[in-house]
Formats: sequence, C-alpha cells, structure tokens
Amino acid sequence: MFTIGEVVIEDQLAGEKFFCDLVKCKGACCTLPGGRGAPLQDSEVEELEKAYPFVQRYLSDQSKRLIKQHGMVEGLPGSYATTCVDDNDCVFVYYEEGIARCAVERAYHQGEIQWRKPLSCHLFPVRISTNGADRVRYEKISECNTARTAGRNLDMPLFKFLKDALIRKYGMAWYEEFYAECERRNSLLSSL
Repeated sequence: MFTIGEVVIEDQLAGEKFFCDLVKCKGACCTLPGGRGAPLQDSEVEELEKAYPFVQRYLSDQSKRLIKQHGMVEGLPGSYATTCVDDNDCVFVYYEEGIARCAVERAYHQGEIQWRKPLSCHLFPVRISTNGADRVRYEKISECNTARTAGRNLDMPLFKFLKDALIRKYGMAWYEEFYAECERRNSLLSSL
C-alpha cells in the first residue's frame, strides 16, 4: 500500500492492466447479481432525481415501473445504492445490441444533463471505502477478465484507464502525484 495525500491506495492499482471491452463483457458491471446496485454518495441521490426526467426516455418499461413503485434508490443516508431489476440489472441499465449500458451516461453524452453517472460506476473496478481516510482498492472480478486481457494487449495501466474518474474524485494535483508514484513503482519493478 502507498499513500497520496491522505488517501491509502492498494499496490495493485499501480501495476494492473485494464481496458473495458464491452463487446465481450456485455456491460457485466451494471448487471452483477446480488440485488444491490451502484453505491451512491448522499449528494448523488439528488443528482439522480434531477437527471431522471432526461434519463427515463432511455429506460425499459420495466425499469420505469420499478422506479415508480420502489424508487430509484434504496438504503439510508451513508449507504444508498441504485435499485435493481430482479436483483441483477441496475435500474438505469438499457440494452443496445445485447450490451448493458447506462442511461444516465447516455443522457450526459447527449448533452441533456451535466452529471455523468454515479462516481462508483465511473471508478469501477476501483472501490473506495472510508474509515477515517479513503482507502482505494481494486475489486478484481471474473466478469472483467476480458478487460484485463485488453489492458495487457493495449499496455493500458488501470491508473491511466481511470484518469478521468480519479480526477473527478480527487482533483488534478492529486492525480498527477498518484500517476508519478505509479510510474515510479512500475519503473522499479521493471528494473528488477
């Protein structure tokens, strides 16, 4: 582990290769079984509510009914998550050519909203837990095997793949320091 500012980071973030291959994984991170959707920061609940009028046009009738009956989010302050359809798909999933995609992100890319999507989604496969200080960890799941293969083939480090999301969370100055430390660690490993 290493620390940048007050953020504790697992070593794997410096060395792992990763690049999402949606054609192969079919958007599996948005459809993981378990019944709990994307973790949300408390402030993101309001963002979802503001985005919903624009996002709903991309959702299935089933998702819209579920939102009407049970809401977009579940949980309590400090532990909100998006609602799931049949304990699998995030309620904001829509399908395009068999690939699970995010309706919130689609509305963002269409210029309809200014908020991209929940930070936990943007950062995936990295998760952040807080216990006094943030702890950034890599969540290695089998559904992302194709992303690891693509990352190795493209020589794309996870820390570069997640640049925008990490800047969104911690800012450019933090990311630049993090980037330099990851490069330093990789250089040391390659010289052994």
